[in-house]
Amino acid sequence: MTHVMACIDNSQSSLAVCDYSTWASQQLSAPLTLLHVLDEEKYPASADLSGNIGLGSREHLLKELATLDAERARLALKQGQHMLEKARERTVTSGAAFPELKQRHGHLIESLINLQDDIRLLVIGRVGDDSTRGVHGLGSQIEAVVRTIHRPILIAASNYKKPEKVMLAFDGSPTANKAVELLAASTLCANLSIHLVMVGADSEGNRDVLEKARNLLLTNGFVVIAQILQGEVEAALHVYQAEHEIDLLVMGAYGHSRIRRFLVGSTTTTMLRAASMPVLLLR
Repeated sequence: MTHVMACIDNSQSSLAVCDYSTWASQQLSAPLTLLHVLDEEKYPASADLSGNIGLGSREHLLKELATLDAERARLALKQGQHMLEKARERTVTSGAAFPELKQRHGHLIESLINLQDDIRLLVIGRVGDDSTRGVHGLGSQIEAVVRTIHRPILIAASNYKKPEKVMLAFDGSPTANKAVELLAASTLCANLSIHLVMVGADSEGNRDVLEKARNLLLTNGFVVIAQILQGEVEAALHVYQAEHEIDLLVMGAYGHSRIRRFLVGSTTTTMLRAASMPVLLLR
């Protein structure tokens, strides 16, 4: 579990994925791997057309179709290799150590599961190259990745901005406290200003758990600003992010806290869809 792994495709997010993964690799002093997965459903390496035998079918036509599918897959893999090489050039130019390139022909989730033991941090774009959503939308595979891959995941913004201010959404739950512990123990956000933000009642109990989390971060050398906000969780966090020019949102991606329901709940990813900044989900 040593590599920063970046998912590269032909989407509008890929340049930002290159830049955020380079930044993360430098912050963590970890090797960088660039991964391209060619979707086997869209580009089958070989086609079984035996089920198409029917009225008017001709065996030689079926063979030609199979040959065309194989050629499309070969060209798509070649294009993917070219994308990986261009991505490597960009990351090296930005200061990354010479990254490893990996290419898989299959399904993204299965490929990531197979590679999970090597992943220290996964960096992925908000939308894939086959998404009909705009750059501010959210790709259909993101929630599946979050639910399946038990590693920290950095979901890149559409455009890169070097993180300087981090907002850690905190609610005092075991999930949130674990996120604080993971952030405190990592160098990913070293030398960045940490805004520890809680949305809820300004009560003695909330102030106590917030202060405990703040002290843990302070003990590990972070500059910390702790705040308790009033209002609805999603709206309050977005307002705070805009007012303080936050560059990176950090949240826990496990458990069942109030905050988590906005991010990876069973029916909604509202917070993630609305966020214009990159989001780091800690596992």
